[in-house]
Amino acid sequence: MKKFAVVLPAGGLGKRMGTSIPKQLLDLGGKPVYRYSLETFASLPQITEVVLAIPADWQSHFEKDLQDFSFAQKLKIVVGGKERWQSVQNGIAALSPEVEFVLVHDVARPLISKELIEQVFKTLEDKGACLVARPSTDTVKVVENGKVIRTIPREKIFLAQTPQAAAVSTFRELYQKMEKEPLHFVPTDEASILEHYSIPVHIVPGNSLNDKLTTLSDLEKFRALLGK
Repeated sequence: MKKFAVVLPAGGLGKRMGTSIPKQLLDLGGKPVYRYSLETFASLPQITEVVLAIPADWQSHFEKDLQDFSFAQKLKIVVGGKERWQSVQNGIAALSPEVEFVLVHDVARPLISKELIEQVFKTLEDKGACLVARPSTDTVKVVENGKVIRTIPREKIFLAQTPQAAAVSTFRELYQKMEKEPLHFVPTDEASILEHYSIPVHIVPGNSLNDKLTTLSDLEKFRALLGK
């Protein structure tokens, strides 16, 4: 039984970065951002398939860049959808029937560790659907019209990261439901879909190394971390 696969959404254009190319193609330590998580996941023996969901307009660029990819036998490339969840859906649709569990990871989180991924494997097998998240270190306020309404207990606040993972059969079943009865909101991650359908989602403790690249200052932070 092929147990684990990963879908890597790389279809966004990263408009908040203000750069001429998608943020996943920006240089980080001599290679594009997306190659870090791609290589980390592909190098794990537990991962039997890696699906990269890319922007349609950049397909030839990715294909050329990956001509020398060491784990080409594991790699599948699909075109991403308009929304993130549609890119993930396209990626999951490309998985072989033998795959039991799928992890979804943002390529904009380039410094994920193998140890953290292995914790996700274990949680999936032992408990079920899960996501990586780290506790908030700040006090969180609910604000309306520029005025504080209430304070949320910090111990209840976790900052969602990726991977977010579940059984392949679960995702496929939920996508079918969504096609029959579209959601009234645009899901920003996989956990929000699972939550909507009342599927328990367990926490795997994350860390700041797994933070997301969103701005140019984040890029400089990651470059500094790699320099160390």
